[in-house]
Amino acid sequence: METQNVILQATQVTKTFIGENGRPKTVLKKVNLTVHEGEFVTILGQSGSGKSTLLRILAGLLFPDSGTVSLENVPLKGPDESISMVFQSYALYPWLTVYDNIAFGLLAQSLPPQAIAEKIGGLLKLIGLTGYEQARPRELSGGMRQRVGFARALAVEPKVLLLDEPFSSLDIFTALKLRQDLMALWIAKRISTRAMVMVTHDVEEAVMMSNRVIILDASRRQIADQFTITVPPPQRNRQNMRLITEEITDCLYKKIAVSQASS
Repeated sequence: METQNVILQATQVTKTFIGENGRPKTVLKKVNLTVHEGEFVTILGQSGSGKSTLLRILAGLLFPDSGTVSLENVPLKGPDESISMVFQSYALYPWLTVYDNIAFGLLAQSLPPQAIAEKIGGLLKLIGLTGYEQARPRELSGGMRQRVGFARALAVEPKVLLLDEPFSSLDIFTALKLRQDLMALWIAKRISTRAMVMVTHDVEEAVMMSNRVIILDASRRQIADQFTITVPPPQRNRQNMRLITEEITDCLYKKIAVSQASS
C-alpha cells in the first residue's frame, strides 16, 4: 500500500458550537489528522466526541473556527468535487429516479448526456443495481437505497470518499454484504478513490475495513490514540482480528470512563 502522498490533512482544527444553555461548547480542539494515499482511516469515539463534526469539516461542509483542512496541500474553502460523502440516512432525492439521483452531481460537470449515461450504466453494474434505473427511492430496500448513495458519491470519481456511519441503518446481513462489496471494489482498485475516511460506532467494522483506526477523546476533544492494522483486508477474520478489536474496545471504554468522570 502506498502511503507516501498526503491526500487530506487537518491541522490544528478547533470547532465550538453554542449549546442549548446558550454557552459555547468546544467539540474539537486543535485536532491534527493526516490521511495518505491508499489509506482507509476510521474514526471511533463515544457520542459527542466530535466524529461527525470532524468528518463534515474534512468534507468542507463545516468551517473550523481555527485551523485548516487541505486537499493535496491546497486549503479547502468549502465543498470540493474531489471529495464525496455517503451519509447514514441515504440522503436521496425522493422525487428523482435512481438514474437521476446518481446523475445529479454529474450534471454540474456539464458532461454530455451520452457520457453521463455510459458512466451511470457502468456504476449500476458495479454496485449491482442494473435494471433499477427508473425506480424511485421508496421502491427500494434500505440496502439498495444505500447502494444508490454510494453510486452517487462515486460517480464524480472523488479522490477522497467520506463515510458517515453508512451501514448503521441497515440490517446486519445487508450491512455485511455492502461492506464486503465496497471493500472488494476498493482492494481491486475498481474505483478511482485514493483514500477513504469513515465514522462508525462499530469497532469490529472499523477493524475489518481500515488500515488505521483513530480514537477521539470526548474529554480532551482531541485524537487520543490510533491503531495501525497491517493484516491485508482479504486475510482478516474475527479470529485473527480478535486481539486488536479487544485492544481498541478497551481503549474506548477507558476514554469513556475518563470523560464521564470529568463531566
